[in-house]
Amino acid sequence: MDNSQRQSGAGLRVLLTLAGVVVVVAGLKAAATLLQPLLVSVFLAVLSLPLLNWLQSRRVPRALAVMLTFLSVLLVVTVLVTLVGGSVTGFSEAAPRYQQRLQVIVDSLTTWLQGRGVEIPREVTTEMINPGIVIKMAGDLFRLATSLLSKTVLILLLMVFILFEAAALPAKLTAAFGKGKDSDGWYSRIRVEIQRYLVIKTVISMATGVIVGLSLWILGIDFPLLWGLLAFMLNYIPQLGSVLAALPTVLLAIVQYGFGRAIAVVVIYTAVNMVLGNMVEPYFMGRRLGLSTLVVFLSMVFWGWVWGPLGMLLSVPLTMIVKIALENSGDFRWAGVLLDAQPPEPD
Repeated sequence: MDNSQRQSGAGLRVLLTLAGVVVVVAGLKAAATLLQPLLVSVFLAVLSLPLLNWLQSRRVPRALAVMLTFLSVLLVVTVLVTLVGGSVTGFSEAAPRYQQRLQVIVDSLTTWLQGRGVEIPREVTTEMINPGIVIKMAGDLFRLATSLLSKTVLILLLMVFILFEAAALPAKLTAAFGKGKDSDGWYSRIRVEIQRYLVIKTVISMATGVIVGLSLWILGIDFPLLWGLLAFMLNYIPQLGSVLAALPTVLLAIVQYGFGRAIAVVVIYTAVNMVLGNMVEPYFMGRRLGLSTLVVFLSMVFWGWVWGPLGMLLSVPLTMIVKIALENSGDFRWAGVLLDAQPPEPD
C-alpha cells in the first residue's frame, strides 16, 4: 500500500510539473509584447556587467559607474542606428527588385533543364522553388531589429534599473545569508557562467560580422553592413545560423555577378565558420558550455513559436541560461546533463 501511494504521489508531481510548464509557456506567449523588451534589456545588462564591475573595482561610486556604463551602451546603440538605419531602408526598397531578378534566373534555369530533357512541373518552380522567400526573411529580420531599436528608450531605461539592482545584489545576498555565502553559492555560479557564455559568444559574433561585412564589401556585394549585422545576429544559433546568414547573401551575389562571385561568398562564410565557430569559440567556451544539435534545433523551433523571430534569434542563449541554471540546481541537474552536447566526464 505504501509503495502504491508513493507511485501515485510521484505521478501527481509529474502531472503538476507538466501543468506548471504549460502555464508558464502560455504566460510567456501571452506577455510577449512586455517580455521581449525586458529580455533585450537583460541581455544588454549582462553584457555590460564586466564594464560595471571594472568601474566599481576602481572605486567609482555605484551610481556613477552605472551611468558611465549606460552612456557607453547608448553610444554603441546610437552608432548602430546611424550606420544601419539607412541601409535597412535601402534594402527594403530594393528587395522586390532582387526577388524579380531571382525569379527570372530560376525560370531561365528551368527552361535550360527542360531543353535537355529534365522535366520540372511549373507548379514546383512557382510554389516550392522560390528563392525570393529567403531575401524576404532577411528583410523581416532587419525590420525586427528596427522595431526593437524603436523601443530604445524603454530598453535602455530597463537596463539602467537592472544594472542598479545587479550592482547592489551581492551586498544584499551577503546581508541576507552571511558573508562568504554568495561567493560559493548558486547565484554566483549561474551569474559567472551565463555572463561568460554571453560575453564570449557576443565577441565571437562581432568578429564574425566584421569579417563577413568587410569581405563582402571587398567583393562588391550590395549592403555589406547589413549582411555583417545579419551574420552577427544569426551567429548566436550554432550550426544553423551560419547557413541562414549565408543564403540571402549568396542569392544576392548570383543576382549581381553570377555564380562565380556566389561561390566566393560561400567560401568566405565557410572559412569564417570553420575558424571562429569550430576552432576559436570551442577553445574559449570549453566543452562544458555546449548544447546537443537536437537541443539547438528544438529550442529554435520552441522559442520561435513562443516569441517569433526574436525568440529564434535568442533561442540558444535562452536555452543555455536554462541549462546552466539546471546544472547548478540539486533537483534538476539531470535535465541540464541531458541538454549537454556530451555526457559528463566521470569523477
